[in-house]
Amino acid sequence: MDLSTPYLGLTLAHPFMAGASPLASSLDGARRLEDGGASAIVLHSLFEEQVTMDSVGTIHHRDPQDAQFAAALTGFPSLDHYVLTPRGYLKHIRLLKDAVRVPIMASLNGTTSEEWMRIASDIQEAGADALEVNIYNIVSDPSESALSIEAYLKDLVVELKRTVRIPIALKLSPYYTNLGHFARRLDEAAVDGLVLFNRFYQADVRLGTMTLVPVPEPSTEAALRLRLQWTALLRAHVRASLAITGGVASPDDGVKAVLAGADAVQLVSAVLARGATHFGEMRNGLAQFMQQRGFESIGAMKGLASVARTDDPAFVERANYIKTLHPGAESPPRPRG
Repeated sequence: MDLSTPYLGLTLAHPFMAGASPLASSLDGARRLEDGGASAIVLHSLFEEQVTMDSVGTIHHRDPQDAQFAAALTGFPSLDHYVLTPRGYLKHIRLLKDAVRVPIMASLNGTTSEEWMRIASDIQEAGADALEVNIYNIVSDPSESALSIEAYLKDLVVELKRTVRIPIALKLSPYYTNLGHFARRLDEAAVDGLVLFNRFYQADVRLGTMTLVPVPEPSTEAALRLRLQWTALLRAHVRASLAITGGVASPDDGVKAVLAGADAVQLVSAVLARGATHFGEMRNGLAQFMQQRGFESIGAMKGLASVARTDDPAFVERANYIKTLHPGAESPPRPRG
């Protein structure tokens, strides 16, 4: 039985990998992930603000020491708050490449491409096997169009592909007018992979101060459905690898992800809660399902639940929507009178 899967041009031993998090911020942590069965490791993110503050002393072109910007920038962490400096991050990649055998993928997180091209080249030279780019930006300017946002991200991919040779994965949010069209545009720009989805931390109102505050919450299984739906919708329409992140907790969840069409499945919250050995449990659960259903390889089952098997995906989505609101719609109508 072959559990290997292609992802970003690499071959992973199985689909279950460690997603971007502090889980591998130390060599011991990375070794635990590998020993527990992770097929690859995405490092915690290097933030744009961290990089620019370290290199030129500004955050979004503003000097934190300047009185006119101090209030606006007060919420950003100081450099000593981060686990690793940018130079330390590059050194960590080099050390990890000697310490573990599974692929190591770096992660960049920001809102613009400022300083990224240089640091992306440095990450490549440090030995990273791939780069995951997370554009975390809640667009609050109502004058900024959806077209301009999508064009900017496509151009970012094009520029990164010109700059580095290692594979590039873009971590997306689900909040686009037509996610399928945007995914196709990124595919045309030769992005190597799409990671579904970035999870925005939603705000709450603190009554005591009457201010908005972030509420960090671990991923739950309820988040998986949106990721399954879009993986199933995109699978037949993009060349790029697809990875699901968020909501995967049990082996059954992992099986669903592969059936929807995922090449890889990133785990964080479940591993934080259950330990690195959870990767082995996920792998064993997938192998058991494949044995029971007679699948000899991941390729034989991948995407079987995707809408590529239907003539009109829009009709399927509409029908499922109606069935959800009217559960009796599948039953024959009762005779009247």
